[in-house]
Amino acid sequence: MLRTLFIDLNGFFASCEQQERPELRGHAVAVAPLAAETTCCIAASREAKRHGIKTGTRVADARKLCPGIVILEARPELYIRYHNLMKQAVETCLPVGEVASIDELWCDLPPSLATPDAARALALRVKAPLRRIAGECVTCSIGLAPNPWLAKIASDLEKPDGLVVIEQPELPDRLHALALRDLPGVGHNMETRLRAAGITTVAALAAATQEKLRQVWGGIEGERMWRRLRGEIVPLPPTRMSTIGHSHVLPPELRTPEGGRSTLHRLLQKAAARLRDAGVYAGGLHLAMRLGRERRRWSDALTFADTQDTRELIRVLNLLWDRRPPGVSPHSVGVTLFNLVPDADHIPAIPGLIDTGERRKKLNTAIDRLNQRLGKNTVVYGGALGALAYAPLRIAFNRIPDLHLEESLAAEALAAGTDGELAPSDTELARFRVA
Repeated sequence: MLRTLFIDLNGFFASCEQQERPELRGHAVAVAPLAAETTCCIAASREAKRHGIKTGTRVADARKLCPGIVILEARPELYIRYHNLMKQAVETCLPVGEVASIDELWCDLPPSLATPDAARALALRVKAPLRRIAGECVTCSIGLAPNPWLAKIASDLEKPDGLVVIEQPELPDRLHALALRDLPGVGHNMETRLRAAGITTVAALAAATQEKLRQVWGGIEGERMWRRLRGEIVPLPPTRMSTIGHSHVLPPELRTPEGGRSTLHRLLQKAAARLRDAGVYAGGLHLAMRLGRERRRWSDALTFADTQDTRELIRVLNLLWDRRPPGVSPHSVGVTLFNLVPDADHIPAIPGLIDTGERRKKLNTAIDRLNQRLGKNTVVYGGALGALAYAPLRIAFNRIPDLHLEESLAAEALAAGTDGELAPSDTELARFRVA
């Protein structure tokens, strides 16, 4: 029985650009986070992929592989608009179950459409309004399977514009030809652990017992993998936001102590506004930088009574900034708020102990509303002056930005990606966690 339809848009960012600019259609196109030869491609058109260009290819290497390739700087607002068009198109046929990322979503199949023939016909009906609403360049590959995990795998098997069905009786044998890294949830570190346990193929993974996989994964996630391989629907516990942060590679003109500090202030003010928008409080702040020509990493963190107050967070940021290694200019900077507490669990500060009461709360609310109504950077704290253009809109893997909020906070370009590089690891934050 088929239960899930998974949609994966093909070369999404590059396809959006070709849809918007007809002169690019039929030409090799790649999208990069910013206009620099040292950055990497984050999307490639099907014409570029024929030359071996893929996500992660350096721009300079892409030009060597495909002389004449068009490299475009990313336009996040455009891709979010097309993401919303994708949802609109899908919902003409069936409700969206869950958005997996900017270019992926899945839907539950109703029992009446759970047979292979009926599900295939439905998938073809989904493709038609996508072309009509989003445009002919924006194509998708669709996977049909007994659960979302398998449906995602199916959507990867035939690109571009594919349609693949994985049925229950085929499992798990249908997956044996895949590499371990082809399976969602198996990254480099997990592959290393599997190989160390003697599991070197998907066939061996499928043959392993639940107990064996629990040992490899170190917990229940191994059992979940065993069940997914067999087509079971595996309910997941509700997720809770654990951090809010932003990071940025500094342009040459801001690779100074003053430029790094003002950029950090801008990033922090953006994170603080997101904190309030999410209805949570932060009890910790992590600062990270890449320093000097060697780009060596330095980081530090502090914990405090949980707060949403921008001025209090700025005070903590300044304390951390003063602890940085002296005499070295930053190459990239990042700030992360952690120890997040939902509003219902927040304990207000004792009056007079910390000045973050109702008057400060009203000030923060007024600043947020002014920026949302009148445009980004209408009101900022002074520490951000000099870097107002450097709190870029980002599209993370599992978070589609709220354009209304982001437009009041962010610059209009996607900057070089450092979110993963400068975000604190669980090991780092463990030293500062507060129960």
